[in-house]
Amino acid sequence: MQLVVGRIGRPHGLRGDVSVEVRTDDPDRRFAPGAALATDPASAGPLVVASRRWHSGVLLVRFEGVTDRDRAEELRGTTLVIDSADIPPTGDPDEFYDHQLIGLAVTTPDGERVGEVSDVLHHGQDLLVVRRGRDDVLVPFVKALVPVVDLERGLLVVDAPPGLLDPDESV
Repeated sequence: MQLVVGRIGRPHGLRGDVSVEVRTDDPDRRFAPGAALATDPASAGPLVVASRRWHSGVLLVRFEGVTDRDRAEELRGTTLVIDSADIPPTGDPDEFYDHQLIGLAVTTPDGERVGEVSDVLHHGQDLLVVRRGRDDVLVPFVKALVPVVDLERGLLVVDAPPGLLDPDESV
């Protein structure tokens, strides 16, 4: 399974640097000099990181062989991916990678299915995006609200207070 770790944005400067929209919780490791990244479309890569730096909160990356703005512009919109098999286990039974959570069925403690995890957001606090039909609900990923994550069974349990899973529900 391929995991998205970033998306190449606009060029920065004249020497081939590009901005990268980071989609990984470990950008220093994923974008370390020498790291090879597969691409989507595959014809754009693999790309090898030559250097990286943060500038005003934006990750700027230079890839080997990309030495000017024109070549950098050709890469705009390219998705950077890695193979999930290349990610080592966390070693902590209560810690999960995003790709392990996405796609899990979400149930209540009583076993009622309420949706599926469609994304994980990292905004100071991890938030599960639970797809409920055509709507999404954000659930803080904390033990008090998500007491069970069962990867083998493909589900997680959300013990939500009234109104969290159904915003239209009266509190």
